[in-house]
Amino acid sequence: MSNQYKNQTPEDDRIIADGVDSDVVEPGRRVFSGRLWWVFAAMAVAYTSFHLISLNIYPIETWTFRILHVCGALILGFGLYTGARFAEEGGKTSPRWLDGIAAIMLLPALYALAQVFMMHQAMADGAMRIDPAIETWHFGAPLIVATVSAIVLSWVIRRPRGHLPIAELVLMVCAATATSYLLLMFNSPLRAATGTAFAPIGISWAAIAGSMLILELTRRVAGMALVIIAAIFIAYVFAGPFLPGFLGYPGLTLNRFFSQVYTDAGVLGPTTAVSSTYIILFIIFAAFLQASKVGDYFVNFAFAAAGRARGGPAKVSIFASGLMGMINGTSAGNVVSTGSLTIPLMKKVGYPGRSAGAIEAAASTGGQIMPPIMGAGAFIMAEITGIPYTEIAIAAVIPAILYFASIYFMVDFEAARKGMRGMTRDEIPKFSKLARHAYLFAPIIILVAALFMGYSVIRAGTLATASAAIVSWISPNKMGPAAILRALQLGGTMSIQIIAVCACAGLIVGVIGLTGVGARFSSLLLGLAGVSQLLALFFAMLISILLGMGMPTTAAYAVAASVVAPGLIGIGIQPLVAHFFVFYFAVVSAITPPVALASYAAAGISGDNAMGTSVASFKIGLAAFIVPFMFFYSPAMLMEGSWLEIARVGVTATMGIVLLSATVQAWFFGPVKAWQRAVMFIGALCMIYGGIYTDLAGVAIAAGLIVMQRRHHNGSNTPKMATT
Repeated sequence: MSNQYKNQTPEDDRIIADGVDSDVVEPGRRVFSGRLWWVFAAMAVAYTSFHLISLNIYPIETWTFRILHVCGALILGFGLYTGARFAEEGGKTSPRWLDGIAAIMLLPALYALAQVFMMHQAMADGAMRIDPAIETWHFGAPLIVATVSAIVLSWVIRRPRGHLPIAELVLMVCAATATSYLLLMFNSPLRAATGTAFAPIGISWAAIAGSMLILELTRRVAGMALVIIAAIFIAYVFAGPFLPGFLGYPGLTLNRFFSQVYTDAGVLGPTTAVSSTYIILFIIFAAFLQASKVGDYFVNFAFAAAGRARGGPAKVSIFASGLMGMINGTSAGNVVSTGSLTIPLMKKVGYPGRSAGAIEAAASTGGQIMPPIMGAGAFIMAEITGIPYTEIAIAAVIPAILYFASIYFMVDFEAARKGMRGMTRDEIPKFSKLARHAYLFAPIIILVAALFMGYSVIRAGTLATASAAIVSWISPNKMGPAAILRALQLGGTMSIQIIAVCACAGLIVGVIGLTGVGARFSSLLLGLAGVSQLLALFFAMLISILLGMGMPTTAAYAVAASVVAPGLIGIGIQPLVAHFFVFYFAVVSAITPPVALASYAAAGISGDNAMGTSVASFKIGLAAFIVPFMFFYSPAMLMEGSWLEIARVGVTATMGIVLLSATVQAWFFGPVKAWQRAVMFIGALCMIYGGIYTDLAGVAIAAGLIVMQRRHHNGSNTPKMATT
């Protein structure tokens, strides 16, 4: 905090944000120095460079590209993230004999790797296939023994933060071994045998080892929630035949399932397709923005624009967190980067710690639904539905406006009710000074312009990344060769979490597709729709939120899209509406009690109770739990319809959001009585609903309440609604 919040003076132009762009080092991430730092920095630069070259200059075969994409993340991830807690400086470390066992485990891992190349040579010499006994006992068995042993050892070996235990090296070799087999076998005629009784058993052993490595890395970077869900789904593959009712299915053998799960039906499917193209490209873009200190500029610009309004720091949080969250793609990560600045400032002007944390959590979560980038989920939506990304970005405009309008007026009414002040002119940056650097928005403008000019997402993202470096040359933070290499390194490090999560989500998607459980959920929703479509939508909402709890947005949407969206489409909902419905609830699971990752991160900064903060952020983001239902009843909210209808729905829904905010905060032009709040809530729902008659009824209610409030509070000292 000391490097982000200082007592500014006129001499330093009252710059408030300094260090928002700093690389946030997670508790479980190693911090190397000396030779190890150079080794992993070079690996990260090589990893991001490989993607930029493959996507723009020298494309390679799709499955090969995706396998290398996952393998690189595994190798980097095991090197950079610990499997256990770090030993305190000078504290007790685990016994050295554990490292001896790990060193012994290097032998079977290396033996399995050598066998891969021997089997490949045999195939090159004319062998039609490899003896299954050789694949099992000379490749599969040593690989599985080394993988399982190294994973278990990594749970108990504790070393200082700057050390790399031998067990992690074993895991890196195991990842390379499994990948080598998959690359060599998938690039042979044996690829056609996957999922059949003729599939080489070695593919299954490589896939089992790869799946265990993916689950272990996901545990390290994203926690246990997603791992537990994935483990339940994988267990279902083999337990499903014994389950009653709609959960039962004929069953899959171990060889048939695992020979297929590491194909485009699972790990290499839509989630990895997106993470290996769009997501990593935009992570590199975010890294270039971060290296050129654009994040600091965004936050300072937001302070200059909104800091003087009542409750100023809270409104700044809305704008800054929306901008940053749109780019970085993780709600909790965005809370940590911007919340460490905005939450203390909100508390300074009078917000309780709980409210400050809740506002930051809700605003950071909203960045995931803010076009044009929308975190990472929108790219997966485009991949799954086949709907052009530009159409998805346009469809997201009105819902994003409604979400951020809701948070804004929640903040404004709370500030008015509590008599909070804004920041003084002397406490915020000079707007005129920052306006002269507005060209720093150019990379985002270039991105949007390129997308709507018809460029592919990859080409537009590459142009935006290049422009971030070029624009920096006329800014105070010029990017030279060293800074560009640093940005590439940062991109490789930042990508590990999302790639692991997408690969793990691919395991779940593979189970859903191969077992047909998604179709059975669809039939369940279809049955509910026969009773009530609203009931079916409500049930779909609960499943989406439940699947998303404790999971990053990308994985939450990918899983929910496989389980829930087909069922919604089956009951007659348009694909775009169905996927946006699921996407919204996957996003807001980050602020939904009892497991709300963004709220928990905010509570850690504000010092308030985590559960209380999650309830408060749920209240502030209430609109996000109502608006998706309106997609079904009024598709014009997603730009489906005539421009006149879209404009009407957009205006009246925004008015409804204002009434909804006033209802929650019990304040409009002044205090609101209980019966008025009930009427407000009805009026809000009428206008958010979007029908012509409900809109008229809602406008009439709003007009009556405004007249009543203005008469009652006219001439009083009660503050009127503030504007920025």
